[in-house]
Amino acid sequence: MMENRTEVKEFILLGLTTNPHLRIPLFIAFLLIYIATLVGNLGMVLLILLDSHLHTPMYFFLGNLSLMDFCYSSSVTPTVMAGLLMGHKVMSYHACAMQMFFFATFANVGNYLLASMAYDRYAAVCKPLHYTTTMTRNVCAGLILSCYLCGFLNASIYTGDTFSLSFCESNVVHHFFCDIPAIMVLSCSVRHVHELVVIYLASFDIFFALTVIVISYTIIFVTICKMQSGAGHRRAVSTCASHFTAVFIFYGTVIFMYLQPSSSHSMDTDKIVSVFYTMIIPMLNPMVYSLRNKEVKNAFTKFFL
Repeated sequence: MMENRTEVKEFILLGLTTNPHLRIPLFIAFLLIYIATLVGNLGMVLLILLDSHLHTPMYFFLGNLSLMDFCYSSSVTPTVMAGLLMGHKVMSYHACAMQMFFFATFANVGNYLLASMAYDRYAAVCKPLHYTTTMTRNVCAGLILSCYLCGFLNASIYTGDTFSLSFCESNVVHHFFCDIPAIMVLSCSVRHVHELVVIYLASFDIFFALTVIVISYTIIFVTICKMQSGAGHRRAVSTCASHFTAVFIFYGTVIFMYLQPSSSHSMDTDKIVSVFYTMIIPMLNPMVYSLRNKEVKNAFTKFFL
């Protein structure tokens, strides 16, 4: 098994397109997207660090989400751009495993961060008088630490499960990065049990977080409906709208990608969906949270204008 598994020394990533005329335009587009992701997310982190008005639990979570989005995109986008310049990208066996580990880590951290943020919004809207005693610094730090621990643990399981398979035939990956379904489909060993491990663990991760989010927002919705004040109603909706938008975009694409066997995947469709959740969503999140947020706008005006 060890001899068969190490027979493939490297993987060849075919990238997004085989059309040479599209490579330079796509490279420029993804470079601009990556720059926007870098500026948006690291700018959000910097704003939160510099402005004392943003030193609250909500922005503590948002700062970590922005940092995660930057790392999440950085684990994939440079590989995509290199592949567009060279026509294909060759990655060693271990580099491919490392990319999968970091990508899975930050994806899982983002998953649990969104759940933690939903709980924070529940505490802010439904129990405003007890908010400061509920979301203490220790509670926030504990939630963040739990998100990162779950991310590292789950990524270790995903990566170990995938690379415990034997790769002794094709090493051509019909994708632009080392994603789990794209690598699993290359295995020459029986992968049914390994696919089930990925599906069950991903299902638990996603639906646990979604359960927290759905319960939190159900209670928030009921609380908002009971509000008599129009101003309070608008403030509650405003404070939750950005997070709810980010949740909808993130989980829609992730559920499509990972809750089906690798044999059911269309690689061309997967590439399009993967571009959206690996590059577009990390770029959009800072915009979603900043455009609807007066405190972020004020901080930006104060420090950069």
